[in-house]
Amino acid sequence: MSDNGVEKPQKLYEQIKQYLLDGIASGQWPDGSRIPSEHELMEVLGASRMTVNRAVRELSADGLLNRVQGLGTFVRAQVPRSALLEIYDISEDIQRRGNVHKSQVLLLEAIRADEALASAFMLRRGAKLFHSEIVHFENDVPVQFEARFVSPRFAPEYLNQDFTQQTSNRYLQGIAPPSEVEHIVHAVRPDERAQALLEIGPHEPCLQVERRTWTEAGPATRSVLTHPGSRYSLGSRYAVADWNAKKGG
Repeated sequence: MSDNGVEKPQKLYEQIKQYLLDGIASGQWPDGSRIPSEHELMEVLGASRMTVNRAVRELSADGLLNRVQGLGTFVRAQVPRSALLEIYDISEDIQRRGNVHKSQVLLLEAIRADEALASAFMLRRGAKLFHSEIVHFENDVPVQFEARFVSPRFAPEYLNQDFTQQTSNRYLQGIAPPSEVEHIVHAVRPDERAQALLEIGPHEPCLQVERRTWTEAGPATRSVLTHPGSRYSLGSRYAVADWNAKKGG
């Protein structure tokens, strides 16, 4: 927008970028497919090689295209990304991408806290905790193995829920939002059981998020969320001024 309120015309290289983005979004060039060569784009769009090259180069720098010397330029497969600094609901995340979420409950039980869990929840050793293990699927492909421990004081009816109908996260958020959250992210190779549940090989790395939440009454949950690295990513984008304001508040 110019100073007098009149919208500036889009530059030619930006029009070429939009042409390519529209083709990718419409499915004309799906993930992994080769887009037209720079020479072909020059002929179709009536642009110079320098202009076409700039558009392709910028889309490659943005991670949308992959240029392979001697072979051409290909649409880079996009790995779904979930917010790291927020407590997101995986079912909503998957549905937002237009895909289908389902879950398989492996365990839903009461356990006695060992020393590490007792310390994490500020309880005596042997105190009761609730434990669940759930696999989440996106279009029938497993994308998350969720292991969660929950304070009975925070969620006394946790074991009575059907977590195939709503996620454990949504249920817990409905009780009370946390007053404090801790996230720790690791790159791991999970054990054989987790590999089998996630349908991955022994050498595929995973992103593992350890999450702890607190309410005003004390520790509420401890979760370990394991995602195959090839199927999921975690990230955030925020305004620095807003983030600084939150820290100052």
